Amino acid sequence: MSRHAGTRGKTQFAATALALVMAVGLAGCGTDRMSTGSIGSSRGPAVETMSASQLQNAANSLGQSYARNPDDKGLAIKYATVLQMNGDADQSLAVMRKLAIAYPKDRDVLAAYGKALAANGQLQPALDAVRRAQTPEYPDWKLVSAEGAILDQLGQKDQARDLYRKALELKPNEPTVLSNLGMSYLLGGDLRMAETYLRSAAGQPHADSRVRQNLALVVGLQGRFDEAEKIASQELPPDQAAANVAYLRKMLSQQNAWNQLKKQDKGSADSETNTN
Repeated sequence: MSRHAGTRGKTQFAATALALVMAVGLAGCGTDRMSTGSIGSSRGPAVETMSASQLQNAANSLGQSYARNPDDKGLAIKYATVLQMNGDADQSLAVMRKLAIAYPKDRDVLAAYGKALAANGQLQPALDAVRRAQTPEYPDWKLVSAEGAILDQLGQKDQARDLYRKALELKPNEPTVLSNLGMSYLLGGDLRMAETYLRSAAGQPHADSRVRQNLALVVGLQGRFDEAEKIASQELPPDQAAANVAYLRKMLSQQNAWNQLKKQDKGSADSETNTN
């Protein structure tokens, strides 16, 4: 998405924000902007709260089961999701491509295939897959939000936000959609608007760890590190929460990004004032 941002500052901001999202994810909370949802069982942690070692163990276990039964739709989607979060985007896409051949009209499969394509950087094919999965007369809010997330990555932020709002009409106050909308503003450099939507998302009854970690990210990007760590530590182990915030501090310090972010945030506010 950063190559469509329009200015060098916004390009650097988007790259920094994406790097931070990835870092937080590797530390143990999934930040997939297309919201795959939990695949954890009652016997173990949900995938979005797994540590790197837990993700690797889950990938190994699911891989063995998948090898025995590759046409099991639910199993294949779970395996592909864990592979994505474990950084194995190519393998995840291979699993989903095979499943899409076996289930060419299945909405769940097409949606998951679209997510795998997007994770692999194949955004236009991802958009096509998600749109094929959609049924216009009975639109699925999850697919509407997923389409918005892909458009966001293509730099089409206005169209993406229109889709998030459409998804919210279909599913009012849905935390994953509110989170996607907040992340859209974050990647556009409007930190205060991002925080507004992410706080709304985190306040919903069914908000999951990823939503709250995204809120921690945008709070930290504004320099409120103690508050960010407090939010992150609600679900993550203290050492992981501290590691996330430490990484955030380091990134902002190394790239002189904090001053840049303040200027961009102020510029966004001034622009809004002039518009009004």
